[in-house]
Amino acid sequence: MADNSMAFLAYLDRMNAITVLLPLPMEHPEPHSFILQNNLGEEKLTILDRHSVEGYLKLVCGFSGDYLFGTDHWVLCSNGNRADVQIGEVIRTREFDETFYYDGDDLGASCKDRRTIFKLWAPTATMAKLKLYPPGAKYFELVKMARNEKGVWSVEMDKELELYRYTYMVSCNKEWSEAVDPYAVAVTANGALGVVAKLERTEIPRIQLPPFSHPADAIIYETHIRDFTIHPQSGTENKGLYIGAAEENTVGPDGKATGITHVKELGITHIEFLPFNDFAGVDETSANEEYNWGYNPLHFNAPEGSYSSDAADPYVRIRELKAMIETIHSLDLRVMMDVVYNHVYIREQSSFEKIVPGYFFRYDEAGLPSDGTGVGNDFATERLMARKFILDSVRFWVEEYNIDGLRVDLMGILDVQTVNEVRQVCNHIKPGMLIIGEGWELNTPLPQGQKATIRNQHQLPCIGHFNDRFRDSIKGSTFNLYERGYALGNGTYTEQAKEAIAGSIGFHFEQGLFSEPGQSVNYVESHDNHTLWDKLEACFEDVGELLKMKCHRLATSLVLLSQGIPFLHSGQEFFRTKGGEGNSYKSPDSVNRLDWERKASFPENVRYIKGIIEIRKAFSCFRMRTAGQIKADMRDMGLDYPLIGFSYENGKDEKMLLLVNPTAFIHHIELPRGEWAVLADDLQAGTAPLRVIPDGEKVVSEPVSLMVFLKK
Repeated sequence: MADNSMAFLAYLDRMNAITVLLPLPMEHPEPHSFILQNNLGEEKLTILDRHSVEGYLKLVCGFSGDYLFGTDHWVLCSNGNRADVQIGEVIRTREFDETFYYDGDDLGASCKDRRTIFKLWAPTATMAKLKLYPPGAKYFELVKMARNEKGVWSVEMDKELELYRYTYMVSCNKEWSEAVDPYAVAVTANGALGVVAKLERTEIPRIQLPPFSHPADAIIYETHIRDFTIHPQSGTENKGLYIGAAEENTVGPDGKATGITHVKELGITHIEFLPFNDFAGVDETSANEEYNWGYNPLHFNAPEGSYSSDAADPYVRIRELKAMIETIHSLDLRVMMDVVYNHVYIREQSSFEKIVPGYFFRYDEAGLPSDGTGVGNDFATERLMARKFILDSVRFWVEEYNIDGLRVDLMGILDVQTVNEVRQVCNHIKPGMLIIGEGWELNTPLPQGQKATIRNQHQLPCIGHFNDRFRDSIKGSTFNLYERGYALGNGTYTEQAKEAIAGSIGFHFEQGLFSEPGQSVNYVESHDNHTLWDKLEACFEDVGELLKMKCHRLATSLVLLSQGIPFLHSGQEFFRTKGGEGNSYKSPDSVNRLDWERKASFPENVRYIKGIIEIRKAFSCFRMRTAGQIKADMRDMGLDYPLIGFSYENGKDEKMLLLVNPTAFIHHIELPRGEWAVLADDLQAGTAPLRVIPDGEKVVSEPVSLMVFLKK
């Protein structure tokens, strides 16, 4: 008779090794042998290693045959006790990855030609069932799925199940879990169920813009779909929705453009929306009661329903998102999607974890889930099927929704190979797509040389990185609210500012942050942290509005006239404020909304920033293609500290100058020989000359301002 006091645990930790854990202290003699059993036979285990660990005697036992995944196994010990074999660390081995890598392009639900096929990758499952709800019905039926090669489970139905709702039931380690299909392209309200979709029914006439020329030609404008139009004075009829973001010719209280028409008038090339894949944090059935930025991903391939006019209809959100994108394309603007492949909302509740427990996430040396993201889990992008999911997802969004670029959230969590393969996928489908990301160093158990970080930018030659050195040298530390940067009058940042303006490619320093200017995303403000205006309010608490506006204008203009990719936060052109809130990810509309009344209050600054954008777009010397060109055609004029002056050759026999005065004093500056037309001063900017400085006459540089000159 088995001795039940001798219960033990068994885990498959390698393709040919099982770990047996015997509880200590043992009241009876240690079993001298173990047998691995399944319904087809048995094999004696060989004890390869033994040692004590955390209250257990750990035995590593090897076997010679193949483990039959998809079948229940037991370990029987010589005293008659037995334990179910649990799937352990084996799923995080290279051998498992290679054995079960599936390269097919048919995962998910396919509905066409009078049949519907469901395919699910679940190699460690011993059973899988499809749970089907007919349209409008509360009842469901369970359909058994068949296991195929590479751990793919499938079932084929002999009719088109369009708009049937479905989930998968998966048995692994003797436990049943229910999960929405990770590859679902349509979902019910709040992502509760997947929906079988015929996406051809959601098609919108497409506008294919020509391939974009070069990353340095881009001017990115970041916004949030709800923030963009929810303000009472936005002039938008469908406020806070996809279709609202696409409304043209809307006007604010001053009769001037708001929304997408304003963005077009400003001269932007790319509008980047915070995540619009399905996310948690907002009840889609009462979307006006909650707010969230969208960094809580639930379903990566289905649009968010809170931006839809009807979250209950799976097709409406798809059609409206497509319509929004194509309307923006009709204005010759491009759409970038903020993608969040670094984590899921809650690991334990995610479809990935329910379907293949332990595979899709990273674990530390202690066997605990890693948390480099700070939200409880790190997606294991280096694993083959995790990487495949990301590549499949990116391909889907580009092909199905016609997006033009990606902003990769917490890109430093991803591995270099995955990010480069994303680049290759995009190049194949749509050359010229912009890909930028946050290349921060994060504490995740991936070798440093494999992380998609700024440190490894040389391995990511066609990927843009948010340049935190630019940000902090121009405006001051993001994490010390009261520290001032160069544009706020701190001359100690002069040398760093020169390097930043020159693209951070080693122009002024021996070692550049980037190899090429197209890798540097230059910014002083984004949805994260305090707005620049709110930082100025903190730094200049007892100073009048004029100085704050001048500092703000200078910093924003430097973003636009520096080598690299300029990035603006929506509303930055009219001094956006969040009332001092530094982390507004779930703050109300009153904090987050784009205040179109504020645009009406600061028309001069909007006009000025528009003029600076005109200058950047008109003169290629402000958007050079290569580090070599910058070093050859850009010269430091050697002005007195802390002034900065650069001269440029733009390849058209035209010479240009940029002068920067961050001080509170007027300076008289001698220009190089010749007549110089002023294109920008402290009050106006544009491609039309404001006045001409005669040869030999000094120019007056006003406090906290920049000037741009074109040689006559």
